[in-house]
Amino acid sequence: MSTHPAEPAPVAEGTPPAPESTATASAPAPAQAVTADRRRSPIGTVFSVVAFFEAFTWAGLLVGMFLKYVTGTTEFGVFLFGRLHGGAFMVYLVVAIVAAIVLRWKWWVAALAILAAIPPLVTVVLEIWLHRTGRLTRLAPGDRAAEGRATEGRSAGSEPRDPAPAR
Repeated sequence: MSTHPAEPAPVAEGTPPAPESTATASAPAPAQAVTADRRRSPIGTVFSVVAFFEAFTWAGLLVGMFLKYVTGTTEFGVFLFGRLHGGAFMVYLVVAIVAAIVLRWKWWVAALAILAAIPPLVTVVLEIWLHRTGRLTRLAPGDRAAEGRATEGRSAGSEPRDPAPAR
């Protein structure tokens, strides 16, 4: 008789229910450790919100232009979403530049972020890609050295100091 309540098998995770052993726990541990040490950056969260809002205002402006120029029913959509999108576009550019600096994006990633604001709805596609590739997260301090990034207390171009030469 089992002491655990009856639970459905976790099919989505791909691990069948089994007693705890080192064999089943050792395989997913490295992936869990890496994702557990990554923390969502506040600027990454702001970038995501602004990117989705910029895309929403783009969509609203497109609908407004359809209503104004194709159906000829109203100009209110262009009036409202034109102003909202103009403001969202400017905020997006500033947030993209700040995120590129804070999150240390390469120049081509920053250029993609800025260029993504020009075609309609591309900021959403870019945000999804940035999120999937981990470019919107902040690494834990211990992971910075493993990723080859500069650690605190060192400038990007300086060599690490050896406190005592080895003999």
